[in-house]
Amino acid sequence: MRVATVEKEQKPRARGLIGSVIGDAQRLVALEIALAKQEAKELAKGNAIAAGLMAFGGLLLALAVLVAVPVLVIMLVPWRWQAAAAWVAAYVVIGLVLVLVGKARMRIGLPPRTVASLKENKEWALRRVRSNGR
Repeated sequence: MRVATVEKEQKPRARGLIGSVIGDAQRLVALEIALAKQEAKELAKGNAIAAGLMAFGGLLLALAVLVAVPVLVIMLVPWRWQAAAAWVAAYVVIGLVLVLVGKARMRIGLPPRTVASLKENKEWALRRVRSNGR
């Protein structure tokens, strides 16, 4: 008689425990989605700045070519071509620096905090299932 009573009490506990684990898992999923959205926004913002720098650097490189060629052709007199070459060199250097800085700032990949959090949540869920199965 005592064994039957204990088994009846354990079934509601197990159901409550399973419901608790499912509720916790749902909250974790919602938090993971929120974290992923936040990291995606941060990554998009950083990459937008990097892309802007690269675009501006590319624009300066294009301007260097578009301005330099006519200037060098028209100004092929001994005293003026050095100034035109210096102007082209300045545009090229500034443009290359901006492109390289933009490229260095560009980060493409998985959000690291979300990946780490997902691993922790997986380990937590496995530990909780194992400890409750005993």
